[in-house]
Amino acid sequence: MEIPGLVEITSEEQLREVVPWPNQAVVDKVRKELHELDKEWLAHSQFCLIATSAADGSCDVSPKGDPAGFTKVLDDSTIAIPERAGNRRIDGFLNLVSNPQVGLIYLIPGRGETLRINGRARIVKEAPFFDDMIVKGNRPQLALLVEIDEIFHHCSKAFLRSQLWKPETWTPEAMPSRAEIAKALDRKDAELSELEKYYGKSYEESIYKVKY
Repeated sequence: MEIPGLVEITSEEQLREVVPWPNQAVVDKVRKELHELDKEWLAHSQFCLIATSAADGSCDVSPKGDPAGFTKVLDDSTIAIPERAGNRRIDGFLNLVSNPQVGLIYLIPGRGETLRINGRARIVKEAPFFDDMIVKGNRPQLALLVEIDEIFHHCSKAFLRSQLWKPETWTPEAMPSRAEIAKALDRKDAELSELEKYYGKSYEESIYKVKY
């Protein structure tokens, strides 16, 4: 796409002309092992984002959520994340087959900071810790085993700018319902009433009942 007046940056040198090097404290905050405060954060986190990239460079970011503490700490440099059954696309898992590098961001609702972890992931279909990941009778069929390369806490500027945790800024009604979006984009042949029923109360009640 041609955009008149566009000025592109194509090298690290050009980028550093705009964004200077960080101060030493920011550089030094990156660690290779979990601190007790990191473990505490993971124990309270209900949600994370998992970024992956295939060998050809194609990318994916997948949300993962479960009750607080769903990520299991195996040792100071290894964590495990349960995989619950979903739509079977498994985009991130397919990326990991060819490229094990993974980036994680852990959130705690109401907190502006995030915990960031970069490392190498393995897909496992059985391990003793699976028994510790049972939720509402659902034992995961897969999990990610992540060996940590980098871990650090990220400041709250993005959350402060977006006011993400301020309920007075929330406008969920600004968008059509999930059923209406599905009707328009994904399931055009389905009746809207059927989709509204599917994405209703029974949808939430079934999230731990489905298996691949």
